[in-house]
Amino acid sequence: MNNIKLLDSNTINKIAAGEVIERPSSVIKELIENSIDAEASFIVVEIENGGKKYIRVTDNGTGISKNDVDFAFLRHSTSKISSVEDLSSLSTLGFRGEALASIASVSQLELITRTKEAISGTHVFINGGEIIKKSEVGCPIGTTIILKNLFYNVPVRQKFLKTDTIEASHISDIIYKLALGNPGLKIKFIKDNKVILNTPGKNDIRSTVYSLLGKEFSSSMFDIGYSGDDIKICGLISSPSFTRGNRNHQYTYVNGRYIKSEEISDIVTSLYKTMIPINRFPVYAIYIDINPELVDVNVHPTKTEVRFDNIEKLRRALTLAISSAFSSNNLIPEMTMPVVNDSNKLEDTKQETFLDMNYSKINQVEKPINPDALNANSEKNFDYNKDINEKHTDLNEMIRIIDYSVNEVTEIRYDDNVKENVNVKLNPIPDLHIVGTIFDTYIIAEDRVGKDMYMIDQHAAHERIMYEKIKSQLSSGEIYKQQLLSPIIVSLSHGEMELIKENRAIFNRIGFDVEDFGLNSIVIRSVPVVFGAPDTKNLFLDILDNLDEKIISSYEVRLDKIMKLACTSAIKAGQNIKKVEIVSLLNDLRNTQQPYTCPHGRPIIIKMSKYEIEKRFKRV
Repeated sequence: MNNIKLLDSNTINKIAAGEVIERPSSVIKELIENSIDAEASFIVVEIENGGKKYIRVTDNGTGISKNDVDFAFLRHSTSKISSVEDLSSLSTLGFRGEALASIASVSQLELITRTKEAISGTHVFINGGEIIKKSEVGCPIGTTIILKNLFYNVPVRQKFLKTDTIEASHISDIIYKLALGNPGLKIKFIKDNKVILNTPGKNDIRSTVYSLLGKEFSSSMFDIGYSGDDIKICGLISSPSFTRGNRNHQYTYVNGRYIKSEEISDIVTSLYKTMIPINRFPVYAIYIDINPELVDVNVHPTKTEVRFDNIEKLRRALTLAISSAFSSNNLIPEMTMPVVNDSNKLEDTKQETFLDMNYSKINQVEKPINPDALNANSEKNFDYNKDINEKHTDLNEMIRIIDYSVNEVTEIRYDDNVKENVNVKLNPIPDLHIVGTIFDTYIIAEDRVGKDMYMIDQHAAHERIMYEKIKSQLSSGEIYKQQLLSPIIVSLSHGEMELIKENRAIFNRIGFDVEDFGLNSIVIRSVPVVFGAPDTKNLFLDILDNLDEKIISSYEVRLDKIMKLACTSAIKAGQNIKKVEIVSLLNDLRNTQQPYTCPHGRPIIIKMSKYEIEKRFKRV
């Protein structure tokens, strides 16, 4: 029988290191956060062999005094807090006092540091957590930490490290997240003697995004701003045309700390509902400044998880900020084309790709249009013979407008105690002159004011109209039903019968009166009027086929799915519609909350400017 033993400090430190230091990227994270807490404005990170053999982090921060060096590598020694009460008002990224002790216990470490007040610096060598040499040295203000042979004395941990390439990738990911969260910080990243990253450090979010993630990211983002009593929000969110297949490019920062939050991701993603395709996710970099007393960061040693005291208050703030960004930006994608010169090479026209769906440039180039005037025009009949004076926009003026508007952000402020209506209506569709249709699918129209060409997908447009009509009727509880003169009997399998029983309330709510009819049959006695005159049986079966009983989802999720499927009764692609129907369709589309995408997230309307067309014909 084993006796209970008190572990020695060396073993304790190595065990504790496993919670904080999982791999080389964990070391980089802790050291950069220490540099940020030390008020550094410039940090250089250098690694070799994926950080397994060599890591060097240098900053120009406040440094560590000679008297504090001996305590800096002891567990639970920190300058960030003094008592448990300080946890409720943290303003630093670190506070546990475990990182340096954990790092030193599993590596061969070298420290060079100097404070502003000191004439000389301190040079310390540490092996496995034990200081083996300490001396004075001439060095600049700040701190340099060099690590060699990470986990050399913990073979079991070293064995599970991945290849140099994979470990370097994890380090790069950490540096990108920390750099993005600190736009005022200049970070230089060197891997195997090659400069990988060099951020501008201009304290500008958009230029930092540009340097880290590229031009496409930067040009596809909208600014957001919100100011409340205890919460302030700023950052960038992607236009609905710019999405990714996972959440990897969703960056959230709370009081300067990068966090992982499914709650915030779900809040933001829900605001893109019906604006982006299924299984696509918006991209964002959101910075939340919140009263420290309203958030708990002492959840996990990695400090990437937090708990919010009032998540609903944060939800309202995020909703207002993002909805305002949607309403103040034109979401109609612009179709641009590169120009081929005489050498058959693509000219540098500052365009991304052929048929680039670029939302953000429209709002930057066009002058604002009076929404009241547009709404007034939309209520009148179209004048097909109206003459429009052509307007020409100088390219240099366009570029100047872009340069000056790219960093502008309108901040909104609300009283946190007031419940606001967050159903912000987006910018209206311009007053259009209908030219005709092509392929019996796409409506071609001309902007009466801006002389731009628009293409509208008639099926997607009608789907959006139908979806919002159904949603509005459901919200008001006024779904109008039509009794069938001849009820429809549908034979089903046992599994389908069980699925109908589970979702009967939803079918009834959207206007289908369904009753059991024998062992494995049902009878449909009424259908919702809003669907027009659909093939009732097939529409009902389409909805049923897409409700998987194996998927556990909320009532509202299933209801929303049915509403989207119900839109299959909309005008089809290839269906010839008359001009009077087109006018009615566009007027109905103007009255929707979100006229730019169908309920499934596909675009309804795209634009090509007169300038782009003339460029193709080499008129400009």
